[in-house]
This record gives sequence, C-alpha cells and structure tokens, in this order.
Amino acid sequence: MNTNPKTPSATRFSADYNLRRHPFALASGEKKQRNYIIMGAGGHGAVVADILRASGKVVLGFLDDGIPVGTKVLGAKVFGKLERCADFPEAVFIIGVGDNAIRKKIAQTYTVEYGQAIHPSAIIGEAAEIGLGTVVMANSIINPRTKIGGHCIINTSASIDHDNNLGNFVHVSPGAVSGGDVSIAEGTHVGIGAVLKNGISICSGTVIGAGAVVVKNITEPGTYIGLPAARI
Repeated sequence: MNTNPKTPSATRFSADYNLRRHPFALASGEKKQRNYIIMGAGGHGAVVADILRASGKVVLGFLDDGIPVGTKVLGAKVFGKLERCADFPEAVFIIGVGDNAIRKKIAQTYTVEYGQAIHPSAIIGEAAEIGLGTVVMANSIINPRTKIGGHCIINTSASIDHDNNLGNFVHVSPGAVSGGDVSIAEGTHVGIGAVLKNGISICSGTVIGAGAVVVKNITEPGTYIGLPAARI
C-alpha cells in the first residue's frame, strides 16, 4: 500500500455527468414538473421510486430487461425493456441498479437525459456538488465541498465528510462513514458500515467489505476486509 497523502489520478469526472451544486441549482434550474422513468425495476429501483415521490417528483414507470411488461412496482408499471427509453423523449431517467458495473454499462449504452434522486431527509452541505444520475438516500450526509460523481449511490444513513471526491459509479452502502479529504475512484464499492480514515485515497476496482476499517491508501484493486482492512 502507498502511504502518500493523495493519488492525483484517483478521481476523474466525466463531462457526461455534469456536477450540480446543491441545494440551489435544482430549485432554480427546473422550470416545470418532469416525469421520471427508472431503468431497473428490482429492489433498488423501488427505493429510487420512493425517493423521487418523497421529493415531489412524478414516477411515470419503469424499464427492465428481465421483468414482464405490465408488472407493477409500487403502483407504477414496467413499460418494457431498457431499449424503449427512446419512446419517452420528454422523460428524465434514473438508473435503479445497485451493481456499479451494470449501472455503468447502462449509462454508456443509452444516451438519455439523466436526473438525480435525492431524499428530502438527506443533508447536503454548502458547496457540495453531485453528478447526474446519482441517488442520495434517506438520512445520508454529504458535507461541504464534497464532489460526488455521476451515477453514484449514497445509500441510507451513509456519512461523507467534507472535501471528499468520489468518481463516477461509486456505491457507498448503508451506514458507511468516510472521513474528510477522502478520494474514492470510479466504480468502488464501499460496504455496509465500513469506515474510511480521513485523508486516504482508494483506487478504482476496489471493494471494501462490510464493517472494514480502511486506515491507509489503497493503490491495488481488490477486495479488502477486516480491521485494519487488508486485501484478500
């Protein structure tokens, strides 16, 4: 492991997933109510629908390659496979899939307008920025000047302290805690209840196991578990 304070290339943001400052940008940027379609109708998709409704959005329905047309999820219908997204040019889309790699594949395959789903109970600090496609769940905390990439998941009651940088397609699981000045590269999965020490960097392709405590930079992809976290 590298103990140098920062890895310059640890976090990269794609121009496709423009950052939006919260809470002001969404309120001023939306001129009319938009209908949302969720790409993925499983458990995670249902949570996304719940978040959108809690924040006053209209969920038009779902698209899913594996769930039969007409199936209802929280009262909203599955219209068909993901390829039908072109049939809804006025809709805003959220990818409701928990797996980082699958979420990335969908985002790269379908060029649509992606929005955000942010639960009203989430706390978003001043000058925090959140990428398009990202889902921020109930009771989560994103502290000031943190940057969250596109199509990330900040799951229930996760806490991300000040000045963090998260790349695209990162998943921070329920109850996970990240200290200040942490960089988490694209596609990283941070497991339930994991703890990330302040000032560290985590490279792309990393899985942090549930309950792990990361106290040093991670520069080699792999799965890390334990206290302190070690590669298996």
